[in-house]
Amino acid sequence: MRLRKENILIVDDDLHILELLQRHLHSWSYHTYRAVSVKEAVHILRDSHIDLMITDLKMPQIDGFELLKFVSEHYPNLPKLVVTGYPSVQDSLTVMKSGVLEYLTKPFTKDELKAAIARTIPKTSDSGSQKSSTATGAKNTHEEIIGSSEKINDVIQIIERVKNNKATIFITGESGTGKELVARAIHYSGKFATAPFIAVNCGGIPENLLEAELFGYTKGAFTGADTNRKGAFLAAQGGTIFLDEIGNASLAVQARLLRVLQEKEVMRVGSQNAEKIDVRVIAATNSDLLEMIKSQSFREDLYYRLSVVEIAVAPLRKRVSDISLLVDKFLFKYGIEYKDRFVKIDPDVLEVLKRYQWPGNIRELENVIQRAVILCDTHITIDHLPEHLKYKLDFPDEALLTLGEMEKKYIQKVLRTTGNNKTKAAEILKITRKTLREKLKD
Repeated sequence: MRLRKENILIVDDDLHILELLQRHLHSWSYHTYRAVSVKEAVHILRDSHIDLMITDLKMPQIDGFELLKFVSEHYPNLPKLVVTGYPSVQDSLTVMKSGVLEYLTKPFTKDELKAAIARTIPKTSDSGSQKSSTATGAKNTHEEIIGSSEKINDVIQIIERVKNNKATIFITGESGTGKELVARAIHYSGKFATAPFIAVNCGGIPENLLEAELFGYTKGAFTGADTNRKGAFLAAQGGTIFLDEIGNASLAVQARLLRVLQEKEVMRVGSQNAEKIDVRVIAATNSDLLEMIKSQSFREDLYYRLSVVEIAVAPLRKRVSDISLLVDKFLFKYGIEYKDRFVKIDPDVLEVLKRYQWPGNIRELENVIQRAVILCDTHITIDHLPEHLKYKLDFPDEALLTLGEMEKKYIQKVLRTTGNNKTKAAEILKITRKTLREKLKD
């Protein structure tokens, strides 16, 4: 006996097939979602818990093969059943490599479909032990952490260690590395996934409002306080509060945070009564808090309270092997959003992307791919990259040189690469033309 109706996503551009499949599935007490395109299917996958996907292969714009590739990469545990009216040996081999468990040829009988689903869809145990965090509305964000590098694997291992307890966690990393994704993965992959996840950007809220935002306030506590308000800590009761850019919090807020962590209680602004809380605290920063402690702009005792478990998210320049996977993700995302098809990328473009240092990390890479998808037709070439990324600046092993000699050689290399265009050279070097002229005189 099934404890709940399984959700089945049907993807086919033929409305008659969709209606036929839906009618059969409803007669067997399955709940169905319908999509007439890959774009629509992706939106459903991201917003709903799906137990099985049934898809056609031959569809306009983005075909079923690209959908299977996307699902294999982002939802590797989702069972897949292919139905097609144009079978071939090559197609069969391709879909099997994508992890497809069953392959039906149109036309098929109702009994054939039922048997294929029975062999494909995961069985829900009577004890209810087989559960998914997404089954109750929470979203598993592990699939959002893209990468196979050693540094990403280290992060995922720590997530697995801490996801089911409420130890205070401190995430460090440069801006744009995905610290909030890590925080969400910790929350939504563990046993507290159905509880609230409240994110607060401590750098984006004015100092005089941050205390009220975090701890709440009582009616009349200050001008404009017309009602009682809980605040982020009380709103996160039983779940997780994520304090981003914690280094931007004032010393007054830091003192109150320290008390919250020590006493496990909050006091609303304007109130004399403390309220007990049961909340996991995850904090993050791109600042060097140890240096801030030395300058007395961050409390040392709060730092040690926050960093019970520390997770360091590496910058993209130290995860070069992850760039291709991230590019694939953004190509699919923005190809569907802007072009209604899967956009390709030239191999030499990928090489350029792998050589760049990415000071803005994943956020910068996403912006570059988004821009390139908008500018291209069917595939991205070097011409669709920003000017400062277009030039190949790798050069062979050099003998050990002084910094001055190395700078001279590098400037000469950039000038040769740009055809002695000083404006473009200065842009690549990230200096002004005036500074470049001065260096050339030297």
